[in-house]
Amino acid sequence: MIVSGGEALVDLVPVESTVDHLAPRLGGGPYNVAIAAARLGVRSAFLSRISTDAFGDALVGRLRDSGVDLSLVQRGNEPTTLAVVSLDEQNAARYSFYTQGTADRLVVDPGPLPAEVTILSLGTLGMVLEPGATVYETVLRRESERGVLTALDPNIRADMISDAREYRKRFLSWLPYVDLLKVSLDDAEWLADGGDVLASAGEWLEAGPDAVVLTKGGEGLSVVTSEGEIVTTPTVPVDVIDTIGAGDTVQGALLAWLDQRGVTDLSALGEVDWSRALEHAAAAAAITVSRSGAEPPTADELARAR
Repeated sequence: MIVSGGEALVDLVPVESTVDHLAPRLGGGPYNVAIAAARLGVRSAFLSRISTDAFGDALVGRLRDSGVDLSLVQRGNEPTTLAVVSLDEQNAARYSFYTQGTADRLVVDPGPLPAEVTILSLGTLGMVLEPGATVYETVLRRESERGVLTALDPNIRADMISDAREYRKRFLSWLPYVDLLKVSLDDAEWLADGGDVLASAGEWLEAGPDAVVLTKGGEGLSVVTSEGEIVTTPTVPVDVIDTIGAGDTVQGALLAWLDQRGVTDLSALGEVDWSRALEHAAAAAAITVSRSGAEPPTADELARAR
């Protein structure tokens, strides 16, 4: 079973590219990952604290409807985190967050995860906002030490990081406990702090991960492994409505692909394996960006598209 831990929130998305009219869309990076994996036919659970307000009830309902296991979901009467989304000329999303006193950042340590958990995925605001960030950090280290395959998608929201230097230092402290690091090109450049991205990827691999997957928007997906090989897969041509949830779909689809094949050691994957995994993820993400908001495909939708 895959567990994705982190925030659940509501994106307020502009209708017809204007902030005069905003439509609520249920989301949050780790929330989207859990849904993407479940819709692709694998056992998926979500670890977070979700509000008991109307938005929170809707968030839980969507998890349930998508087949996500709710046994690790905590509830609280704090409000739901909100994100106001703006779209640029290429329909790429930018976010402004409202997180003060919200439910997801108050998640408590659930203790050791169930024995059937084989993959743990963390990232985004869950690894930034305290006190939840320390909780997820503890879970990451504990589950890594017991042999769970761990994945991290930092999904940088620079406006939410008060001390960039301290965050980069903390990010490096996570890497010995991370097997798969997934970063967008923008995230990689921010984390590299002006350095060369591929050189930085090599340094990150030396710190712990077996693979770094780099998403590059319209230029496709690449993976750099601890063996030094680079595999690149192009994006699937599609009319883009918006990019909300694209990276989360990549993460969920990659983890689903690994789970369905019983992969617990990324170092065992060769070039052909990675090509197939990235093609699977790219095809799933193409469906997501072809519709408004973070709406990952089902397994049937993905099969028809391929």
